[in-house]
Amino acid sequence: MQLSIVIVNYNVKYFLEQCLLSVFKSGQGLEMEVFVVDNQSVDGSVEMVRKKFPRVKLIVNKENQGFSKANNQAIRQARGRYILLLNPDTVVEDDTLPGVVDFMDKHPKAGALGVKMLDGQGRFLPESKRGLPTPGVAFCKIFGLSALFPKSRIFGRYHLGYLDNDTTHEVDVLSGAFMLLRKEALEKTGLLDESFFMYGEDIDLSHRITKAGYKNYYYPGTRIIHYKGESTKKSSVNYVLVFYNAMIIFARKHFSQNNARVFSMLINLAVYFRAMIAILSRFSRRIFWPVIDAALIFGGFYYLKNYWGHQVFAVESAYYPPEFMRFFVPAYIFIWLSAVYISGGYDRPVRLFRIVRGIGLGTIAILVIYALLPVHLRFSRALILLGSVWSLFSMTLTRTTGTLIKHKTLHISTLVNKRVLIAGDGQEAARILKMLRQGGNTSFIGLVSLKEKKPDSEGYLGTIRQINELIDIYRINEVIFCAGDMPSQTIIDHMSKLQSKQVLFKIAPPESLYIIGSNSIDTFDDLFTINVNAINLPANKRNKRLFDLAVSLFLTVTIPFQLLIQKNRWGFIKNLIKVLSGRISWVGYHQTSNVGKLPPLKQGVLSPGDVIAGKTPHDNTLENLNNLYAKDYKLENDLQIWMKGYRNLGRNPDPSRYAS
Repeated sequence: MQLSIVIVNYNVKYFLEQCLLSVFKSGQGLEMEVFVVDNQSVDGSVEMVRKKFPRVKLIVNKENQGFSKANNQAIRQARGRYILLLNPDTVVEDDTLPGVVDFMDKHPKAGALGVKMLDGQGRFLPESKRGLPTPGVAFCKIFGLSALFPKSRIFGRYHLGYLDNDTTHEVDVLSGAFMLLRKEALEKTGLLDESFFMYGEDIDLSHRITKAGYKNYYYPGTRIIHYKGESTKKSSVNYVLVFYNAMIIFARKHFSQNNARVFSMLINLAVYFRAMIAILSRFSRRIFWPVIDAALIFGGFYYLKNYWGHQVFAVESAYYPPEFMRFFVPAYIFIWLSAVYISGGYDRPVRLFRIVRGIGLGTIAILVIYALLPVHLRFSRALILLGSVWSLFSMTLTRTTGTLIKHKTLHISTLVNKRVLIAGDGQEAARILKMLRQGGNTSFIGLVSLKEKKPDSEGYLGTIRQINELIDIYRINEVIFCAGDMPSQTIIDHMSKLQSKQVLFKIAPPESLYIIGSNSIDTFDDLFTINVNAINLPANKRNKRLFDLAVSLFLTVTIPFQLLIQKNRWGFIKNLIKVLSGRISWVGYHQTSNVGKLPPLKQGVLSPGDVIAGKTPHDNTLENLNNLYAKDYKLENDLQIWMKGYRNLGRNPDPSRYAS
């Protein structure tokens, strides 16, 4: 047998299906076998593979074994001369598999081979080729010198940026996302080191292959799409800890004691440094606009109170006491910004209506509080109204300016009302068109034919050769390729050529109800193409949390009465504390096999199944209720479920029954 392919899967069912489709298409002329090792996925991956890919040799683990151990399970059964370790979030070109097998046949000293990898936007992924992370190389990577000088032979050795991306090279390290191994070399080096749970195992194996006398090759004669650039969340503290801990394991294994000690010291410094950067970066992004808004509103108030005192009360000196600017104006600003936040004014994309609504609600709240204050603390109702107008004007001005700078357009909601091109013909293009129209989140949809001449059918704007011009003319910000009509390499070609256009690229697998984009692995936005108000939207997450807090406050105030009617009093008190602390929610999903497919929620005391009082619904019914709850979330749904299950608020929420 020529080739054995090993894919380790963990809760990426949609990507796995697309990967397998491309693998079987690419390997049509090869004698090959395909293994899928599933690490306890709960998203229906196993069922999908059994139903759609009966040729796959499926290994189902009852717990997450980690990347190395799961790969080794399949490698021990593999019969091919070559073994390909492949990530499920990849798409291979139609000629990838025969091309890499042919290269290995012609280069008997090649122990392993990697290919040119592109991210979901068609950009080259530098981890396609890497150098050995010696202490010097690691220092440059950790402290950003490799990023500052990527082409330098001194500082850019981690990603070998000085080597041409389009030329075959011998390299030190290959990526485990696509790593073709000669079985003969594996028999000499041993399998993947299972002390690496995730990250680092590819560096370790690459190094052992070269130590065994073989060569590692970077081969750009074929390409794959790898969505890792969007999925890993490299700015997170957890990623920093896991990745650099893997580097420490590698250093202790392969470096001298002194070098390993120096390396470990560098890594520990890197953990603190990168963790601090990650925390500061996340914090600064979240507070940027509130700080700008607060500063502008405060500055406006300083001018307004002087102007108002001079014009209305005809006083040259300050008419209002210092306490007005020290305490009352900051309080006004806090209420306005809190109301804007609750209204969704800080969500992306920007909606001016949310800001207007927030300022309006905040102004009403301030005026109500103002009316309840003692007379000597009521400084000026007119200043509150003038301040609200200035707040609205300043926030509108900053958002408009920011949008103009970033997107070169004043159309603030341009990212929601997408302008989409569908590249495809016939039934596939019509099917995707129907999906998008049902989704209702696009303002323009045009079709691009793959034929030489544009069809006379309605909706076709031109041919694929004209796609560059069509994107400019119709101001397109998203292109969807119909994979059933186009070879993978054609899709990748267009993504590479159009990457400078700053449009999103997505792929619609044949006969599937989902569209995969570069952000799909992190969000459910593309998987819920036909929904209207998915629960994972920032505004809905916030509203759900506010609902929990409001209900908990009511229950706390009326706790003597609640203890009389709750079935489990002690459980009720424990749940109340947990909800207030954010550990659980009053409403979550019911336990079903499809929970892993849905956007994650905290475990809930109640579930959508509680609306069917006094009955035990079938599992299919519960799955449908979960889907409806996730896809079209409304606060009224939580309220209805809460009222139906009111006496069961002391129920013990079982963590194993819910999404994490």
